[in-house]
Amino acid sequence: MNYDEYQTLTSTAESLIKEKGSKFFGYAFPIADEEEVKIYVEELKALHPKARHHCYAFRLGYKGEIFRANDDGEPSGSAGKPILNAILSAELTNTLVVVVRYFGGTLLGVPGLIQAYKESSVLALAEAEKEIRTINTEVRIDYDFPQTNVVMQLVKKLELRVKEQVFEERAGIILEVRLSLVDEIKKALEEYWTVKVRVENEEE
Repeated sequence: MNYDEYQTLTSTAESLIKEKGSKFFGYAFPIADEEEVKIYVEELKALHPKARHHCYAFRLGYKGEIFRANDDGEPSGSAGKPILNAILSAELTNTLVVVVRYFGGTLLGVPGLIQAYKESSVLALAEAEKEIRTINTEVRIDYDFPQTNVVMQLVKKLELRVKEQVFEERAGIILEVRLSLVDEIKKALEEYWTVKVRVENEEE
């Protein structure tokens, strides 16, 4: 994927595997923040009150820079980590996977647990619908009224989304632009010296 793209889920999904009597229910969710993690985990605990473990992992942020894994009583690294690795392998972010385990009476050992939690996560993620989205920023272009046609032609050419138009002493337009197009916009307008392009969070 390009540097200004990320992939996430657009639907929830479920999976079920059985291993030596134990049942592993996998659930995949699209999420926007950590509060949603708490909500979904609590909902699954209510749905599966007799389950012994509710293990999970999530990843947040355009670059997936926020992530956590929880073993919920399983041996360290045997549940949360393989769940997180499944999310990473699928190149997903803003994603939560919870695996609910009903103990079947037979110990699986750490390797068996790792495989079961991984398989349940991979299956749930495979069932979920996915979408590649762009990382966008706001760009404001200030220009003289005679330059309106030039600016609007650029908007049409690059299929930019107009968020707001301003008509004061000069004209202005606020656009939602994917990051990779910012330099192209600046270059296209640089010959019009009275056109000022300002990018959100960019220093003057």
